[in-house]
Amino acid sequence: MTFRELAPEQIIALAADAGLEAIEWGGDVHVPPGDVVRAAEVARATADAGLAVASYGSYFRAGADEPLTPVLDAAQALGADRVRVWAGRTGSDAATEADGAAVVARLQAAASEAEARGIGLALEFHSGTLADTAPATLRLLAAVGSPALSTYWQPTVAASVETALAEYRLLAPHTSAVHVFSWWPERDRLPLRARDALWTRFAAAARAEASPPRDALLEFVPGDDPALLAGEAAALREYLGAPA
Repeated sequence: MTFRELAPEQIIALAADAGLEAIEWGGDVHVPPGDVVRAAEVARATADAGLAVASYGSYFRAGADEPLTPVLDAAQALGADRVRVWAGRTGSDAATEADGAAVVARLQAAASEAEARGIGLALEFHSGTLADTAPATLRLLAAVGSPALSTYWQPTVAASVETALAEYRLLAPHTSAVHVFSWWPERDRLPLRARDALWTRFAAAARAEASPPRDALLEFVPGDDPALLAGEAAALREYLGAPA
């Protein structure tokens, strides 16, 4: 999602040069659902560069009348063991009981279908869905009740450092990946260093968990500028205590 305008081969080269370890491939541009040939090509190119496929970033929305099978086909061909999914199209405050029931039922069926293929699902923690706050996400995970369903976490837009970290701590036991970016005060894309306090304290909180998130995924590089990726990657490695 970081460089939608670039070809996968360009992104792979940038990620490898920046010292990153894995890529989440998006389903909207680079690896379309059902295109197993393209998925296999991207998988090979990723592996040939010494990188792993972190996950498949799909735009499957539970509660809508859309199939999951093409998404899983692409994920499997890509070698992804996790697919990011969306919890409907309505925020938790506005959703009706029927909305919630539809999302829960679809996620239960989707998690079962994915688990049968050795793939886990993870909720996008995002406004306009039933996973828009930490308490709402916890309620949804409990209602679905599947070990194959986890969640992502990312700092809520305009949230303070304390609020964002409190949300993470609530979700931490269920968080399999984190989208890392610095937007402040609203949707202005800033370098990671602009929110040093947030990411330094997040890294400490994650290290304190018995099972920290497997992946910290850079997202929304300022200005979508490939030239900034190396610096952002260096900052992320420093936060995580990885070798320079």
